[in-house]
Amino acid sequence: MAERPPQRSRAVLSFLGDSRSRDAPATTAPLPGRDVDRALTDCAVYEGGERQGGQVPLEEALQRARDCTDGFVWIGLHDPEAQAVELVGRFFGLHPLAVEDAIHAHQRPKLERHDDLLFLVLKTARYVDADELVDIGELLLFLGDRFLVTIRHGEARPLAELRRQLEADHERLARGPGAVFHAIIDAVVDDYADVLDGLTNDVDEIEAEVFSDVRSNPTERIYRLKREVLQFKRAVTPFVHPLTRLVEDEELPVPDRARPYLRDVLDHLVRDAEGVTSIDELLNGVLDANLAQMSVRQNDDMRTISAWVAIAALPTMVFGLYGMNFEHMPELKWELGYPAVLVLVALVRFDRKNILS
Repeated sequence: MAERPPQRSRAVLSFLGDSRSRDAPATTAPLPGRDVDRALTDCAVYEGGERQGGQVPLEEALQRARDCTDGFVWIGLHDPEAQAVELVGRFFGLHPLAVEDAIHAHQRPKLERHDDLLFLVLKTARYVDADELVDIGELLLFLGDRFLVTIRHGEARPLAELRRQLEADHERLARGPGAVFHAIIDAVVDDYADVLDGLTNDVDEIEAEVFSDVRSNPTERIYRLKREVLQFKRAVTPFVHPLTRLVEDEELPVPDRARPYLRDVLDHLVRDAEGVTSIDELLNGVLDANLAQMSVRQNDDMRTISAWVAIAALPTMVFGLYGMNFEHMPELKWELGYPAVLVLVALVRFDRKNILS
């Protein structure tokens, strides 16, 4: 027997405008448990570009947004437990596959469409300059006609400040959840540029160290930085395709007036992707140059050692020869034999500069 598709609650069906629920009696959606409360960063209803009151309970926000003329709900979760994601998924009628991805996290950047719902996964990034580390997080966006659910994993790119900025821009917020959707993507891509600046500064420092006269070996630092660059590259480069699809696929439920703004974000993203590729290639060149420098220095050291061995060879031979206990040796009875040997050894040692060169 074929498995029946998951049924949405009547409250959710009414919220999405499903005709099956219009004549149905109102039902009370299940109250969110403590798992949701712990993960909930903010839950607000917006109408006409203005926030309607402070933070509201999840079930009340849904009902109030449904009653508004052009209102929507923006719900933010941070590092939620699986039970919290499942509950929010049931509450908003999110697709089970998207909910599963949100639970397990660690997804590649991607864009999926489930009916009128858009599900976007993107990576957040911030650069910790003191440790030369790229802190990678994950952000999952569920965009519906009257709601936006953001699920954030990791500490990178908190959305509280962005929410305050949008709440101060009533005209932009009045455009609906799609405007918030664009603002979040734009902020994440802007963070990529800051990470690139930090990586570029560190690469410049390593280049200066490699080609300086100071004898050092920054190989370990180069490898650590290259690992961070590769991690950042895996966050940025795969995001180009989903964002391109958002801009170019006219079948996606994206407002036409939002596409030019998303195209601008895409231009910045492509530039960032090219920038991180350039840094990766530059690090390869710096690593090769550092290894070449080390080889040259080792060759110089071997030449110096070999020269000193050559300098010591003649005195060792002479002193060893006259240290043997033979009774009949030509120079033993010669009055100038000892001074002559000393002068010969001294001439060889004074000429060591020519040997070392």
